[in-house]
Amino acid sequence: MTKVALVAKMTAAPGKRDELVEAFGALFDAVAGEEGTEVYALHLDGGNEDVVWFYELYQDMDALTAHGTSDAMKAMGPQFASLLAGAPELSFLTPVRAKGLTFV
Repeated sequence: MTKVALVAKMTAAPGKRDELVEAFGALFDAVAGEEGTEVYALHLDGGNEDVVWFYELYQDMDALTAHGTSDAMKAMGPQFASLLAGAPELSFLTPVRAKGLTFV
């Protein structure tokens, strides 16, 4: 199985970054039960107060698909729409080496 990573850049609507970060709380609760989700990390951008970044690492593409189509993600869609300035910018990656990760 090949691991799959995703980096997402999300720009909050002006003044909505903290609300956006808070909204992710429900997703973190749901992700705790996703067996194939290995890393799910939210970051604040040090140079732009409206931007947040997500790094996600999945066991394989099936795990990423399961996360992306989960009931929790579907439920968050409308809430995110009101908090984002536009569509997230997504980059899909294939990790090959990393400290702290096992590649089997």
